[in-house]
Amino acid sequence: MLHPQAQALMKLMEERGVPPTHTLSPADARAFYRERRTFTQPAPPEVGAVRDLEARGPAGPIPLRSYRPAGSSPDAVLPVLVYYHGGGWVIGDLDTHDVLCRQLCNLSGCAVVAVDYRLGPENRFPAAVDDAVAAARWVSAQAAALKVDASRLAVGGDSAGGNLAAVVALAAREAGDLAVAFQLLIYPATDQRRGWPSHTTNGQGYVLTKDSMDYYHDHYIADKAQDLDWRASPLLHPDLSKLPPAFVLTAGYDPLRDEGLQYAHALTVAGTRATLVNFERQIHGFITMGRVIDEANVAVQLCAAQLKQALA
Repeated sequence: MLHPQAQALMKLMEERGVPPTHTLSPADARAFYRERRTFTQPAPPEVGAVRDLEARGPAGPIPLRSYRPAGSSPDAVLPVLVYYHGGGWVIGDLDTHDVLCRQLCNLSGCAVVAVDYRLGPENRFPAAVDDAVAAARWVSAQAAALKVDASRLAVGGDSAGGNLAAVVALAAREAGDLAVAFQLLIYPATDQRRGWPSHTTNGQGYVLTKDSMDYYHDHYIADKAQDLDWRASPLLHPDLSKLPPAFVLTAGYDPLRDEGLQYAHALTVAGTRATLVNFERQIHGFITMGRVIDEANVAVQLCAAQLKQALA
């Protein structure tokens, strides 16, 4: 059963004529996402410090935003989460996920560094991947200056950001030049082929639709053959062993539900520790909607607790 609060939100969106993402230009979709976030997101909690930074990237500077938890000493060396926002590799930015990053920071006691990677269609695959990897490497290299512990570095993200976090963990293992201690994967996209049953059962009527997923895919992936590249579809990597432990969170009414389930299971089968929790009554994107969906706040607390325990 769909959660009554999620039902109420969807009804309100219908009554107010909220346009589906796939009917908007990328520029308009980005502006709309940024503007509407205040209707569903909680008030931003105070943190110990916030700084906007830049990492050196393969195509120029990558904007970052660093957070330190409330009550922490400026000189304390903290574990760190490198966070990649959701938005289908097309929309989303540092502001759309500012509240979530603040929540995770305070509740976990970890520093958080959010990454504003390049978006499609202006910068197609693998631009976002290249930026995501470069940003994580930069945080690790700058650990002393950032007062974070490079040996306790996690990667995380929601939706498209969960995809990027999983890919960064794989890329780090492949290259052997970046230690990743934990993966926080919130309803991650793991298979660009989009053929799992939940894409059909949840493909209409639950905010994220098949039309919008096709829109995001086609603005990100230029060549269908790239769907099979593990940097686009981490589930298709032939070897998912010897990766950092993962916490995978999914939603029952999300088209991406089965991709998260399959990725968690594939990790476990390969010998990588993975925990899966499914919020059966929830929709895609719910974790940022704590103003109107109570279970979102529980999901944030759960993610933060997993992060805190993994990096203790």
